Amino acid sequence: ADTLAALRLAKEKGITTMAIVNVVGSSIAREADKVFYTLAGPEISVATTKAYSAQLTAMYCLAVQFAKVREKITEEQYSYFISELLTLPEKMQKTLEDKERIQWFAAKYANAHDVFFVGRGIDYAVCLEGSLKLKEISYIHSEAYAAGELKHGTISLIEQGTLVIGVLTQSELYEKTISNMLECKSRGAYLMGLTTYGKYEIEDQVNFTVYVPKVDEHFVGSLAVIPLQLLGYYVSVAKGLDVDKPRNLAKSVTVE
Repeated sequence: ADTLAALRLAKEKGITTMAIVNVVGSSIAREADKVFYTLAGPEISVATTKAYSAQLTAMYCLAVQFAKVREKITEEQYSYFISELLTLPEKMQKTLEDKERIQWFAAKYANAHDVFFVGRGIDYAVCLEGSLKLKEISYIHSEAYAAGELKHGTISLIEQGTLVIGVLTQSELYEKTISNMLECKSRGAYLMGLTTYGKYEIEDQVNFTVYVPKVDEHFVGSLAVIPLQLLGYYVSVAKGLDVDKPRNLAKSVTVE
């Protein structure tokens, strides 16, 4: 309902609106000026996963197309970005094949009370989704923080055994985020690192590592989010909860 209200407000102001939606004929699709259907098929679970992935890819497509139309990228860059996007399904499959390790880790940490996700830039956005999934379906208190803000207060919450999950897929920000994580470790945190294949030096610094295939760093969020979604899923299963129907949540929100 809140999204619909925002759409109506934009239309009242004469702004062109575009809906990126999964279900044909939904309220937002009917009211928006333009519609981009993701057509990911029915999403049974309340804690949406495939619709998230499909909408994220739709956003990538829009961004790349806008860049081309606005002449911010060359034809070569355009072709490169499209070819990178087309590798995502196969790389997602490879990420899913590593699920046994995440399942083992989730069973070990199923009784955690507090989990902190940390990252910078795109990695922070991935952390927000990972933290939301853990909260939604396993009922563990979890928060996502921009890693650079840890010293501004959050680090006081770290105590012996607190689980800190770091997402490190952006090369330029890698060292900074690692240094933030090590500050947590020195205060007793247990570290899980999520990065791309090839960055094996991370194993000297964190306690547990999950790797995803390499892809252009603009799009790596599509891959990085999957182990975090799986973590939420397996923690929930380990606790004997109904993953698809979390308590207090509904598939559609009808009130603002």
